[in-house]
Amino acid sequence: MVQTKRITLYASVDSPFPHRVRLALEEAKAKYDIIWIDLIAKPEWFEKKVNKAGGKVPTLIYGGGELHEDEEPSPDAATLVESLVILEFLADTFPEAHLLPADPLLRARARTFYMFIETKLIVAFLGFIFATVSADDMLALLETIQGMLPPTGYVVGEWSIADAAFSPILLRWVHSLENGLAMFTPETVKQSRDAFNSPRFDRLRKYLEDNVARPSMSKTYDREALEKTMVRRLERFRKTGVITSELKMPLP
Repeated sequence: MVQTKRITLYASVDSPFPHRVRLALEEAKAKYDIIWIDLIAKPEWFEKKVNKAGGKVPTLIYGGGELHEDEEPSPDAATLVESLVILEFLADTFPEAHLLPADPLLRARARTFYMFIETKLIVAFLGFIFATVSADDMLALLETIQGMLPPTGYVVGEWSIADAAFSPILLRWVHSLENGLAMFTPETVKQSRDAFNSPRFDRLRKYLEDNVARPSMSKTYDREALEKTMVRRLERFRKTGVITSELKMPLP
């Protein structure tokens, strides 16, 4: 299918949710523009002119002309929000990319998997970074997810948007372990890192390696930029208890 409409993605570096969408766009070999949004100092124009339903990323504009910062999309363009909704939209828009399997059973398995990630892992991941979920609970959940993977390959065999939904979160969790980017003590972070690098998680590590090796990941993962933004986010949390614009926790 020839792409007929312009795609503009509003994204941030540190959030795994727009990263999900970028992976799918790259796998589909779609042409798209990116406008970067700093979630720690979110510009007022983004919520007023682009995503008027909360100012979250990712926000994908489908159609219309070229956009720049502080511009309102064309009334003829469609505004899509929520990363899983956008992933399924892209799977339907670019069927030749096989972002979801054709087999109904495999599609159902893919959806079951990424809904589990959405309802269980995201809360645990944020809780781990900000020390409200124990390291043992996080490791136990990852072990459960590991058990949902096939012996080799991706979530449903071939790469799909189920992998786009999961791999950016797993990647950021591992990154936080490697760089001490969590509110736990260094000893707790080291214990978690050692556990993940043990035979207990051989399958999950191989799964992550397979995803990181894909061209779509190399084009969308900026390790240095991610680390800088995560450091800023942790510094803000230490001062204010704010995790996101919608979520705040008592200071430890």
